[in-house]
Amino acid sequence: MIVGVPREVLKDEYRVALLPVGVEELINCGHQVLIEPGAGIGSGIADHDYLRHGAEMVTVDDLFDQSDLIVKVKEPQREEWPRIQPNQTIFTYFHFAASKELTTAMIESGATCVAYETLEDANGRLPLLTPMSEVAGRMSVQEGAKYLEKPQMGRGVLLGGVPGVAPAKILVLGGGVVGANAARIAAGFQADVTILDINMDRLRYLDDIMPANVNVLYSDRHVVREHLPYADLVIGAVLIPGAKAPRLISTEDLSIMQPGSVIIDVAIDQGGCIETSRPTTHSEPTYLEQDVVHYCVTNMPGAVGRTSTFALCNVTLPWILCLANHGATAAANLFPEIKSAMNIHQGEITCDAVASAFAA
Repeated sequence: MIVGVPREVLKDEYRVALLPVGVEELINCGHQVLIEPGAGIGSGIADHDYLRHGAEMVTVDDLFDQSDLIVKVKEPQREEWPRIQPNQTIFTYFHFAASKELTTAMIESGATCVAYETLEDANGRLPLLTPMSEVAGRMSVQEGAKYLEKPQMGRGVLLGGVPGVAPAKILVLGGGVVGANAARIAAGFQADVTILDINMDRLRYLDDIMPANVNVLYSDRHVVREHLPYADLVIGAVLIPGAKAPRLISTEDLSIMQPGSVIIDVAIDQGGCIETSRPTTHSEPTYLEQDVVHYCVTNMPGAVGRTSTFALCNVTLPWILCLANHGATAAANLFPEIKSAMNIHQGEITCDAVASAFAA
């Protein structure tokens, strides 16, 4: 099989979908690997690193024309849609529920779309989403700390406070991988942290492992509204695999928040869990809505491309090999994990969550 790795075209995206060791492993299995020049530069991987392990450097036109399997990091961008062909398999993050336009384009392409974010293992975990959720959760706190500074339109609050001055109050919506990582880093800053979730088993677990300055509470509409007036930083960390994120904070809720408080909506890839969230970029990451700073960057881990690329490729390579060795259809029949990751197969939606997101 011919495996193609294009350079990411999304603005400020510095990750790449395959490491040189991945090239070597694929070639050892009898496959051919095509790399677009400069694909790894943002992650500190030079073209010659790929070439010496057997990759071929080709133009992006030749890569899409010749490849059976395209491996990416971010969902195909508008300029890439016309390049995608019927019977090709695209393996990447898609987040279809957040974009009907992307979903329609991939259906019309006739390609098979295998999504990192819905690949589920035997224990119900999402192993290809987890490392990027870990990165985004940890980044959410450092970004929140930055945008709480007054020159960034924030309240002028230091996360950990100082002796005699109270630390910042941080509200984390969701106790999954993103939320747990955010809370752990925030706790290290000595902030006052509260995690909200609706899974009592998860709350009991977090209560056992988190430091003393992290509290866990069952989440409902009243509890969210009770905490918003006191929160300096709100981190949206909810996830329903493959589906659109639920809206936990409404436009009206912003009126009870403090001017200069900050929202980091990590759920923006799945549509966002704040009604006033809209996608932003690393170049223009924030905007003000009712005097509340919103940070809604859709590819947060892309800013730390080297860390993120290695973390991602550590978990995706076995499944890239699986798809290359068996083909998408056979792999889905052999491996439940691939079946769970297949969102669109040759123009037909095969993921219930995606289908439900666009049901009439």
